[in-house]
Amino acid sequence: MRFPAERSAAAWLFVAPALVLIGVFFFLPVAASLLLSVTDFDIYAVASSENTRLVGFDNYARLLRTPLFWSSLRNTFYFALVGGPLTIAVSLAAALLLNAKLVRWKSLFRTIYFTPFVTTLVAVAIVWRYLYHTRYGLLNYALGAVGAVPIDWLGDPRWAMPAIILMTVWKSFGYNMLIFIAGLQAIPEELYEAARIDGASAWQRFRHVTLPLLMPTLVVAVLLRGIDALKTFDILYATKGKGGGSFHEVETLNVYAYGLSFDYNEYGVSSAVLIIFFLIIIGSMWAVTSRRKDAS
Repeated sequence: MRFPAERSAAAWLFVAPALVLIGVFFFLPVAASLLLSVTDFDIYAVASSENTRLVGFDNYARLLRTPLFWSSLRNTFYFALVGGPLTIAVSLAAALLLNAKLVRWKSLFRTIYFTPFVTTLVAVAIVWRYLYHTRYGLLNYALGAVGAVPIDWLGDPRWAMPAIILMTVWKSFGYNMLIFIAGLQAIPEELYEAARIDGASAWQRFRHVTLPLLMPTLVVAVLLRGIDALKTFDILYATKGKGGGSFHEVETLNVYAYGLSFDYNEYGVSSAVLIIFFLIIIGSMWAVTSRRKDAS
């Protein structure tokens, strides 16, 4: 079906502002990062572009020989593959509880659970750093009450990433909870009633009614949370900073690229990290969506 030229022009006019914004704030930075990743751009090149040289794929080869890059890559997947599913599980459990008929004051509980998501990150980081304090933190106080040894949550390499994942789950599960509640409310009640008449238990109703009909919503939530977990920077840096023991146990690719740029002025290598990171995100999201398409 072909539309008149006037309607096509009007359609392009409506989408033009969005296309311009996407081009300026997405495609242009990606193209600039790709260009910088094949140069030795540094602080001296900021003063004079003549100090910039093309180095080809030397920056990428250097990264493959750098142990810190591989540890940052491992931390990125650790944070995403543990924190992401854990957030989805907590969000789904909270949504199921709030969607139950026996629960009262649902709006109040939704507001309470959603509040951490809209709370200022700096305030959240400060509060949780006090909770994780080795001597005065509430968590170590609870451990001491039962005779356990206090834990250096943010300083011990074994506990630093799990501690930040726990804080991330607490802060972000409310958003996915609302998505799941919307999906649950779209499921017809008649299907649950028919399942009860057939003698299905609560688990069988969840497995054969709720989960299949909630799958499109679940895919959307997984995609959003997966992207957010992979690109997380602020909560890691605000919580751990550069103190409290080694920083590398929680250093993801985003944090690693930030350090290369602003601590060592190696913008070319940093851009190479971000290009690799960009390809990882695109590949991960494509794998999830293609598997969902094949399953349907």
